[in-house]
Amino acid sequence: MTATTPTEPRDGARRGGPAAGERERVSAFWSLSRAMLLGLKRDRTASFFILLFPLVFLVFFGAVTQSAGSPHAKVAQVGAVKLFDSIQGEDRAALEQVLTITRTDDEAATLEKVRKGDYHALIMQGPDGRVELRYTAADQVRAGTVQGILNSVVQNANQAATGQKPAFVLDSQQIEDKSLKPIQFLTPGLLGWAIATGAVFGAALTLVNWRKSKVLRRLRLAPISAGTVVSSRILVSLLTSFLQTAVFLAVAVSFFGLKLTGNWWLVIPLVACATLAFMSIGLLAGSVAKTEEAANGISQLIVLPMSFLSGAFIPMDNAPGWLRGVSQVMPLHYLVDSAQSVLTRGGGVMDALPTMGGLLLFAAVLTGISWKLFRWED
Repeated sequence: MTATTPTEPRDGARRGGPAAGERERVSAFWSLSRAMLLGLKRDRTASFFILLFPLVFLVFFGAVTQSAGSPHAKVAQVGAVKLFDSIQGEDRAALEQVLTITRTDDEAATLEKVRKGDYHALIMQGPDGRVELRYTAADQVRAGTVQGILNSVVQNANQAATGQKPAFVLDSQQIEDKSLKPIQFLTPGLLGWAIATGAVFGAALTLVNWRKSKVLRRLRLAPISAGTVVSSRILVSLLTSFLQTAVFLAVAVSFFGLKLTGNWWLVIPLVACATLAFMSIGLLAGSVAKTEEAANGISQLIVLPMSFLSGAFIPMDNAPGWLRGVSQVMPLHYLVDSAQSVLTRGGGVMDALPTMGGLLLFAAVLTGISWKLFRWED
């Protein structure tokens, strides 16, 4: 019996004509894609970390910030303070919405509690009628809140004492819906992080695992082109990313009140382009790593700093200039920014199109480098 060589199926396909060869390639593509999806389904650990673990972050941050409002400060009032004691009625209720005022008589003990963080500030009235404020800088946000509120109260009291109307009045209004919630900012960032994590780790670990288990060697000898293998992996990664997006948006809308703008659907092509970009990072990591542990370490080294420096978890507005510059070379920064624009800020096609082009260019460059470093076997 003559042994079958890897070229025989190709010859048979050619003898059957172009249509037969095309059918063979399509069949191989769907078979590989199905095998990858079944492998992801059976690997419960991988399924959890790719699909459910990012969702845990969304639920946690969404629950923590669901009822978040203005920073509330705890203030100790030592003795009588005429300025505060004279505030009654609606003005008093408005004041207590931002300050919790506790009356005490021991100045020294109260100052010690301020130092320890039990109170954010101490307010008392000196013998000359001067209102004295003592605060801790450990929490600068609440310290600034207390100073701003007290300055406003003092100015209003001084204005009332003069009996004159103010020369200028500030009319301050929020341009967005006043029901805007932190989930509007959290969802795009956490979704971007989830897409990046799934695509990078999925591509890197799959490539190394297939090389170690000789799957790549068998695929190389089989009548399947490298393009078929890569395209099936791309399909599986895209399906995974779309599933992540659907679950994220469904949970954020249903449980945390996320309000989507009219062009929210633009996040779908954005996610598709981003998946290709982050897959290229995973392919590069998988091409240079020899073990799954090394691939995991390289992927962590890339994904974690990128997640924090891209604004996925915390805004970079107040970061140093050089750190913002580093952030702007990371693809996740542009995905998060564009996703926020089209999902919650009313952005349109021109807010997403440049990002999609940049992500595809990034994917092409890194895929080319990965192709040069790619090895079928160790």
